[in-house]
Amino acid sequence: MLKKFLKEYPLFVSIIALAILMPLEHTIAHTMSGNIIGFIVAFAVIIYSALNVAHHAEILAHKYGEPYGTLILTSAAVIVEILIIVIMMTHSENPTLARDTIYSAVMLDVNGLLGIAAIIGGIKHGEQQYNVDSTNSYMSMILVSIGIAMVLPHFIDNAHMNMYMNFTIVMFILLYVIFTRIQLNEHRYFFEYNDGNSSTGHGVHTEDRESINGAYHAGILILSIIMIGLLSEVLAVFMSNNLETLGLPLALGAFSVALISASPELITAVRAASNNNMQTVVNIAVGASLATVLMTIPAILIVGKIMGMDIDLAITPVQGIMLGLTILAGIIHFNDGETNMLEGFVHLVIFIVFFFLMFV
Repeated sequence: MLKKFLKEYPLFVSIIALAILMPLEHTIAHTMSGNIIGFIVAFAVIIYSALNVAHHAEILAHKYGEPYGTLILTSAAVIVEILIIVIMMTHSENPTLARDTIYSAVMLDVNGLLGIAAIIGGIKHGEQQYNVDSTNSYMSMILVSIGIAMVLPHFIDNAHMNMYMNFTIVMFILLYVIFTRIQLNEHRYFFEYNDGNSSTGHGVHTEDRESINGAYHAGILILSIIMIGLLSEVLAVFMSNNLETLGLPLALGAFSVALISASPELITAVRAASNNNMQTVVNIAVGASLATVLMTIPAILIVGKIMGMDIDLAITPVQGIMLGLTILAGIIHFNDGETNMLEGFVHLVIFIVFFFLMFV
């Protein structure tokens, strides 16, 4: 076990980076070049650690199978996202940070991640099959959740907004508990697909399931998430300084948070598409978007109340149109139980437009 632990290089790299950056944080942040270098180093180490999260989540996925594997991966990614959002909110008075991050995460997962995976899978395998019940379930939940938390606030007057936010917290926790139970029990078969040809794992694992030490991998996964949270404290300082000094849009910071949290999912999804396992890609891409909305919103609202921070979740008209295009394209594409390159390119184009609009 000790020999195995000593090979956890991302964990040790994170500890070393934290030990160097944290004491020098304020000194480095006084210069523009220091802020840029500090941001690049912290961001790179966080991504490296996030990939380690993906690695251990994949092993746990192999041990416990679907849909538990995907649930572990998406939950870990969302926890990372919540940690970074909370830390960055304490460093900047930006009430729309959580909204922009959730919006970026949905666009990144459904359009960027699924688009790239569908293109890669289409090139290698042609049309790839999955269980259409899973996409129908995910998309309907995403549509309702975004409508409740990010559209309806436009029509709630300020006198009742606090009460509505409390109501949203309760409803989202209830929705998440019910959906997770259905996903793991009554309708578990909605989120599984096996035609006898596709790989059933997230990646390539030759180790026997019974020989995998679940407690060890879960422990390293938790430690990696903690290190990401600590490094995010340093990253938040450099990111805030760089955005202000270089005059970059604040939405770019939100996108960076979404990218960090989605990096484990992106690697896993690409591997799954390459292995002709589109069901795992769908569970990760669309499932991660739903988990982001259902888990992040109540968590951020609760933290905001405890810390006395203002939080604005109401989406802008442009964000509403882009989310509408994403959901509409998803409903059209996800109604036949198979993906192809064309569908992948359509979602990728929507993602490129989303990224371009951050600078307009």
